Amino acid sequence: MKKALPFIVAAWVVITAPDTNAQPKKPNIIFILADDLGYADVGCYGQKKIKTPNIDALAKKGMTFTQFYSGSTVCAPARTTFMTGLHTGHAAVRENKTFAPEGQFPLPDSAITFPMLLQKNGYYTAAFGKWSLGYITTSGDPQKKGFDDFFGYNCQSLAHSYYPDHLWDNHTRIDYPDNPVLFTHYSADIIHSKALGMINSQKDDQPFFLYLPYTIPHADLTVPHDSVYDNYVKMFNENPLPVPIKKDTAGKPYEPYPHAAFAAMVSRLDKYVGDIVSLIHQKGMDENTIIIFTSDNGPHKEGGGDPLFFNNTAGLRGIKRDLYEGGIREPLIVYWKNHIKAGTVNKQPFALWDFYPTFLQLAGIAAPKNTDGISLLPALLNKKQPIHEFFYWELHESGGKQAVRWGKWKGVKTGVSIKTDAAIELYDLETDPFEKNNVASEYPEIVRKIENYMQEAHIYNKDWPLFPSEEKK
Repeated sequence: MKKALPFIVAAWVVITAPDTNAQPKKPNIIFILADDLGYADVGCYGQKKIKTPNIDALAKKGMTFTQFYSGSTVCAPARTTFMTGLHTGHAAVRENKTFAPEGQFPLPDSAITFPMLLQKNGYYTAAFGKWSLGYITTSGDPQKKGFDDFFGYNCQSLAHSYYPDHLWDNHTRIDYPDNPVLFTHYSADIIHSKALGMINSQKDDQPFFLYLPYTIPHADLTVPHDSVYDNYVKMFNENPLPVPIKKDTAGKPYEPYPHAAFAAMVSRLDKYVGDIVSLIHQKGMDENTIIIFTSDNGPHKEGGGDPLFFNNTAGLRGIKRDLYEGGIREPLIVYWKNHIKAGTVNKQPFALWDFYPTFLQLAGIAAPKNTDGISLLPALLNKKQPIHEFFYWELHESGGKQAVRWGKWKGVKTGVSIKTDAAIELYDLETDPFEKNNVASEYPEIVRKIENYMQEAHIYNKDWPLFPSEEKK
């Protein structure tokens, strides 16, 4: 079978200004990406134990999606699908791979990100948070991938510490030498402050794209012990950990009350969202700024994370590093005043790589043909929306995994890197959204179709062998 990028025909929506002789005004775009936030970790998606009033308010004012998928179930490949518009069978980075002394496997020179195209077409672009796609001066340097400014963690491994000894301001290392001992600079707050400063400095004569890959609520569970934290300690009546069984990368013990810490981190993220929405409103940018909120993958259980206690996935099977629904299905909220109808719910499936053509369409830029994404702008504007033929994911750890969604059907393979005869599990998401009943034996023709899609979607890459036969190449 010929392995090629899928051909997608999309109905492009044109945004016009009232004056037909004037050029449409390009909207500002703010993309907020939480880290390891599960499908049901916020109130509007069913969370009962954590208060998220600002995110819930954003959902009421915008559109929520019930079947939105991340690009992967771990950090770096998920971010790669977002930046390049390619799923993990085609993407240049398909696994978390850390390089010494810091940083991850870099996006290659050949990877054209959508911020690069926005930048070339008049946008100011900035990223504040966790990068994960290449150390400074490498081909994956954020300033080589379309960002005028970057501040935060270059390396996702170092981002496990919320009291780091340094962060990066573009190519300048900002040192906090006593921070790992004295805990004086909470990194998430510093990053958020930079984001607010950037928004506050923007003028109305240039559109901007602001990418906010916050580190919250990724492990290690660490948060300032303020009144929000104290309230959760009381609410959960949690027994403190007598002796920390492990320390984080900065040498700081895990929180004695991990449930309270996790909840306080999510509430802190909620406050960040509220700050951004409020500032946009204060500056009168509401009608020309689209705000998106989602997460990179399912919830974690490392460092005190407890998906069962919080029901992070609303019962969906799996967590981070799984290709079942709980590992890849995420909340998605999109707000754009007077453009997106308030309080609407979209039940169509979309994926993180769909934002590549979406943002380009918003900016009036023709999308490259070699994309796996479909612009979801028609859905946002209540227009006829093209749909995907299928969705594909692969994971290059935990024995190797593949997954395909085709209509209501979901196929999952595990152990593909260690055995040649891995069987496909088949689930009917329409009747079995929790993937409890493997019906592969009942629908052999559907299994063959899923197998064909898996073969079609995976393109061999020497840096990312997935199957035993590829290891020998």
